[in-house]
This record gives sequence, C-alpha cells and structure tokens, in this order.
Amino acid sequence: MQKFELRLDDIDFQSQESFKTLRFNVEFSGEKNQVFYITSTYPNEGKSTVSLELALAFSDNGKKALLIDADLRKSVSRQLIRTGSIEMGLSDYLVGRAQFDDVIAQSNIENFSMIFSGPIPPNPSEILDGERFKHLIETVKEKFDIVIIDTPPMGSVIDAAVIAKNCDGGIIVINSGQASYRQIRKTKEQLERADSKIIGCVLNKVDASNNDYYYGYYHK
Repeated sequence: MQKFELRLDDIDFQSQESFKTLRFNVEFSGEKNQVFYITSTYPNEGKSTVSLELALAFSDNGKKALLIDADLRKSVSRQLIRTGSIEMGLSDYLVGRAQFDDVIAQSNIENFSMIFSGPIPPNPSEILDGERFKHLIETVKEKFDIVIIDTPPMGSVIDAAVIAKNCDGGIIVINSGQASYRQIRKTKEQLERADSKIIGCVLNKVDASNNDYYYGYYHK
C-alpha cells in the first residue's frame, strides 16, 4: 500500500461549517448510498476542492473515507502530496498494470485514503466504461464507508456521465457567476440521461461580502 502526507490549506470557519452541512445532507440522501461523484460544468469551478473537503469531513466524523481522482485527463491531485511517492493510480488499475492494493494510497489523516489518477491514458472514457472500473466500485464499497469520486467537468467530455452510472448519487459544483442557467441545465440533463441520481449542488465562490457562505448551502 502506498503512503503519503497530505498537503492541506487552511479554510475559514464558515467554509468548514458549510462542508459539515454538505456531509450531513449527503449522509441523509439515502441509507444505502455510499459512492458519490462530484462534477461541474466547466474547469476551475472548485469540484476538486469540494471533493477533498467533503471526503475529509467524513473522515473527521469517524467514517472510513476514500477519495478517487477519476479526472484522468487533467488531474490536480498530485498537488495534494506534501511527502511520499505515488507510483500507481487509477489508470494503472483500469488497464491491468496494477491490482487494487497497489493503487490505494493511505494518508497521514486518520480514516482518509486516496486513489490518484495515474498516467494519462489514450482512451479515458473507454477504460472508465469497462468492467475493471465496475469491479473497483464494488470492491471499495466493501472496504470503505464512503467513497467520493472527483470527475472531469461535463462541459467538454463524457467521462463524468460514464462514471455517474456506477454511483449512488452525484453533486454538481457551480461557480457563482461563471456558468449560465442554460449550461447548468444541460449538464443536469446529460447526467440524468446516464441514469444518474443528482442529490444536490454546491454554489461555490459566492461573494462573502453578501454574508453568504463561500461554499453555498447544499440542498436536494
């Protein structure tokens, strides 16, 4: 098993409370719900930060949490490594170069582990739609209490929709002022066509001068 020390940025109290609220609502989205994807319409809306902080909120609450970086095209997860060497990731597992135990990365944070994205493959959508990904999801359900999957944005590729059909529910991260209502609705419709259950959204980067949460309140 790989090991690493997580690089964490301080977040303000209000944001911490917002993630606790998000965790609470995810927990009560369904008793048997265990695997959730996080996506957005466009890059840089904050989905990777939301994915990380949500997984950490679960681990801080005593749940054994796993964060999977499934953004095989433009991953940012290696920026989270303070110390440690990650040699195997999700793409290695999906193409058969690694087994499950090879790609699990245990962090210095109690109850928090990750599967990093791995090398960029030539065919991300195809391998995410394969049997090995389905088998991976079944395996992590047995070994973890909660699984958060950081997916690519929906605006340019179909990877998130492919991943979504293997999950119990999903959250759309919306950058306040970036995506239009029409664009967000299109993202929602694409996910629903993949038989995905969307349990809510996170309104991100809200103007704090209006006394709103930086991470907006989650609701079903």
